[in-house]
Amino acid sequence: MSAPPPSPVTARDVEEAATRIAALPGAVETTPVQPAARLGERLGAPVWLKREDLQTVRSYKVRGALNLMAQLDDAQRARGVVCASAGNHAQGFALACARLGVHGTVVVPRTTPRQKRERIAVLGGPALDLRVVGDTYDDAAAEADRIAAATGATPVPAFDDPRTVAGQGTAVREAFAQLASQGVRPGAVVVPVGGGGLVAGSVAWLREQHPDVEVVGVEPAGAPSMAAALAAGAPVVLDDLDGFVDGAAVRRVGDVPLGVLLADGPAPRLLAVPEGQVCVEMLALYGADGIIAEPAGALAPAALGTAYVPDDRVREAGVLVVLSGGNNDVSRYADVVERALLHEGRKHYFLVDFPQEPGALRRFLDEVLGPDDDITLFEYVKRNNRETGPALVGVELGDPADYDALWARMEAAPPRIERVSPDSPLFGFLV
Repeated sequence: MSAPPPSPVTARDVEEAATRIAALPGAVETTPVQPAARLGERLGAPVWLKREDLQTVRSYKVRGALNLMAQLDDAQRARGVVCASAGNHAQGFALACARLGVHGTVVVPRTTPRQKRERIAVLGGPALDLRVVGDTYDDAAAEADRIAAATGATPVPAFDDPRTVAGQGTAVREAFAQLASQGVRPGAVVVPVGGGGLVAGSVAWLREQHPDVEVVGVEPAGAPSMAAALAAGAPVVLDDLDGFVDGAAVRRVGDVPLGVLLADGPAPRLLAVPEGQVCVEMLALYGADGIIAEPAGALAPAALGTAYVPDDRVREAGVLVVLSGGNNDVSRYADVVERALLHEGRKHYFLVDFPQEPGALRRFLDEVLGPDDDITLFEYVKRNNRETGPALVGVELGDPADYDALWARMEAAPPRIERVSPDSPLFGFLV
């Protein structure tokens, strides 16, 4: 069997990226590493959060963009840079353009919310040209490729470039230096995985500097593109994708990040977390810790104590978790709450065939619902005939453990009741 190919990114690349970034004050913040008591209690081990949500652009993405652009020569800078993105990478790219004085073009699809477009434009200022093209990311990416070919502008990928990967790796390097000053060295690092830039940069640095530290990459269960790529030994294009964790829902990982993970040395442990569990964690971060995290930002913390349970060695040393971003639209919280309740088994939907007679609803409330249950949705679907009419009923339980008793009362009740399964097409209209 042939030896694995060398890694396209090394610990030295990450170290040089850290030096390069430090020479440009004001672009990348040294974000704090904070103890996380709630997560530590759940995991049964010390936990520290690397707060990359506190960057000026509210994510770690500026690290990779800045490291790439800082290495361009004068001719490349004169021709400018270009990227396609509707999220955190665009904001990091915009700030890097402004700090370096390099003209950049960001192409976003028309589906990008207005507030994101405005934020990108503010961060980039006069150094940035924002273009809105097409209805999908693929449309925007095709336009960015056209601009690069026509103008000679340098493309700045979100994750698939050695310079981007090395820049993203500085987040974990920085956190280890901060913890070392306190006499601490964690036994594991947990990071979110989308296209692979952050996990690859972390692995590239840790496998040389701290090879005994476990690296845990967490993917959304609806977008396990890195797990598929590692199993195949090459990038795989996912047929089905749940885009809820938008900052990490990538249909195909990058060749460079995958090359790092396939190279010789300790490989990361990959885990998948359901989108509902991410929502539960987003609400806990907000309610208990006062942290506004986007779905991808909550992805790594969501794995603690659920998908990820450390061994005794790691439990004693503690776990570093990268909270990668905080660009969450407040309008999404209604959807987040709904998904969290469904994941925890607190929310259920039913079709109830009520008899069209006085007192039918009252009997349902008195005889079927428990004392701590609540109706959150009641809507007649249609009236079939004069005797009955189906209603869509949403019920929130006081305790998920009460579901079996509720269903037993429903089966014994006079109306015909059918549970709306998450696999039902109707469920797609509810969530």
